[in-house]
Amino acid sequence: MNSTPHDRTAQGTQASSPITGSLRTIMAQHRMHARLLVVAGVFCVLFSAIGIKLTVATIIRPMPPQQQQIAPQVPPIPKSDPKGMIAGDVALPQVHRASIIDRTGQVLAMSLPVAQVYANPQEMIDAADAAHRLKGALPTLDEAETRRRLSLNKQFVYLARDISPAQELAINNLGIPGVYFEPGERRRYPMGRVAAQILGGVDIDDHGVAGVERFFDKRLDGDRTPLRLSVDVRVQNVVHDELQAAMDTFQAIGACAIVMDVHTGEIITMVSLPDYDANDFGHASPDSRFNRAVTGMYEPGSTFKLQTTAMALQEGIAHIWDRFPSTPIKIGRFTISDMKNDHFDPWLTLPEVMAYSSNPAAAHIALDAGSARQQAWLRQMGFFSRVPIELPEAGRPIIPSVANWGVSTTMTVAFGHGVAEPPLSIVRGTAATANGGFLLRPTLVASAAASADSTDGAPDAAQTVPPDAERLISAANSDILRRILRLDVTKGTGGKAESPGYYVGGKTGTAEKIGPHGGYLKHVNVSAFTGIFPMNAPHYAIYVMLDSPKPTAQTHGWTTAGWNAAPTASHMITRIAPMLGLFPDTQHEATIEASLAIPMKPAVPRGYRALGPGNDPGTARLHEHERESAAATAARTHATARTHARDAAQAAQLAGHAQHAANDRSVLPARPVPGRG
Repeated sequence: MNSTPHDRTAQGTQASSPITGSLRTIMAQHRMHARLLVVAGVFCVLFSAIGIKLTVATIIRPMPPQQQQIAPQVPPIPKSDPKGMIAGDVALPQVHRASIIDRTGQVLAMSLPVAQVYANPQEMIDAADAAHRLKGALPTLDEAETRRRLSLNKQFVYLARDISPAQELAINNLGIPGVYFEPGERRRYPMGRVAAQILGGVDIDDHGVAGVERFFDKRLDGDRTPLRLSVDVRVQNVVHDELQAAMDTFQAIGACAIVMDVHTGEIITMVSLPDYDANDFGHASPDSRFNRAVTGMYEPGSTFKLQTTAMALQEGIAHIWDRFPSTPIKIGRFTISDMKNDHFDPWLTLPEVMAYSSNPAAAHIALDAGSARQQAWLRQMGFFSRVPIELPEAGRPIIPSVANWGVSTTMTVAFGHGVAEPPLSIVRGTAATANGGFLLRPTLVASAAASADSTDGAPDAAQTVPPDAERLISAANSDILRRILRLDVTKGTGGKAESPGYYVGGKTGTAEKIGPHGGYLKHVNVSAFTGIFPMNAPHYAIYVMLDSPKPTAQTHGWTTAGWNAAPTASHMITRIAPMLGLFPDTQHEATIEASLAIPMKPAVPRGYRALGPGNDPGTARLHEHERESAAATAARTHATARTHARDAAQAAQLAGHAQHAANDRSVLPARPVPGRG
């Protein structure tokens, strides 16, 4: 059969269609591969960007998680803090009572989350089995007592208090029906004995019962921001160690030491021995809880001569060139004298009175001032009232009544006898004599600049005093007193308090201790040293006291402050000064000593008539007092004689009446004696 042209065209078309289809398929595949390559490239770029970002975020520059990304109970990630500026930022979300930290941020007190375990006995299935299983989780639990409690016909009984989170979890895993938990907190003191009497303690309900825990009780419960104290635990530890060593060496029954900033009034350290572990407050003995620095009342002894001298200078009663008699003073049946081995000139200048610590000379200075001025000075210096400090235990001084403040009291108070003051009052008064004359309010709360001062090296010598400070001594007189205090260390009784390069100034004081039934105990002393360092640029006041120290071979049998309290202060200063940013300056020793020098016997300026032989108001007042006393004694003697005469006359009269009565009885008829049958 012959094909037509149409048929041949159709056959050609049918023959070419498979080739066209395969080309289209190949082109489609190429387009698909191109798209896949593009998508793959995009993904590679994205993954590369993510990988680079993760590398930067986790390795090169790690990023901390945001607060909302972590659970509330997870504490914030700490920042780099080489100086410890934020070390005290301790606040756990599970507790409500704020922490207490020192000036450098070290934690002194903090509350930890605990739980109280209680049960509903009526929900118990097997009380004995439950008690046995609880004993496994709480080894200290009394199983028999717990079994008894779980068998009571009650709906609520306590099983254990203050258990740890781990113990709570262990009990919860037991799955005992009727056992429940009550959240709570427990106060802990990580430093143990450090500043125990300052911190005080809390009761079972976490309420303050002593120390700053009690004074700031509402503040600690109402504001979770840590309470920063002025105390430096580093200094506290060193002072504690040195004071304990001195107490052991001299076998004292007690001791205390204080270091205070003379510009701000901040208490850097306050140690009282014996002490106790703050975590065991409830079982501490009363003697160990007794804070000798603020609660103890002690006769200040010769440390009070500093106040007598300051009063004399500031009130214009005496000048440094005036002289005062050092011969014993007989008053009534008592004698005011110095130690038998003291060989002074009969007349001493004001610097000599302090350096040699003469009691009669100090008494004459007070006589020149008079009792009214003396009382006014001590009152404005704060010695008549409770020392203002954030401790509820701070006590009031023991002072004579104004009505009994006679001439003898004026003289004995001049050298620190007849009054009893807390050591912190002595430190406060010492600081006022050396800081330009400002009476500060002591405080246990750190100032805003406390952290910077304790970590950035030497303190700022130009810092200003607090606005509530009262100036009681002029700058010129304060400068004189600093020189006199330095003289007491370089040439006087405080020589063993010297610490090379720190130019210590101060005053020793030894007072006989009063017995439990009144009266002074012979050879039982309270020895103390109060001082300032460095004296060329005063910054810190220091006080050391030993209660009833015993003599040693090194002290040659002496128990006075120059042999025990003064060297203890020297050891403390040498160790703590670098911690406070102060370093010894021995290169400029000659220049510094010259700036602090004061002659033992200052020359009398032209035109002045110095107090001394023939010009001593105190001697005149003493003689006047002696005449008044003699007159009063004579009057009392005359009155006593008249009383004796009157009594004798009455006795004779009574004897006469008795004789008449006897005569009357002798003429009366005898009474019959009753018979016996």
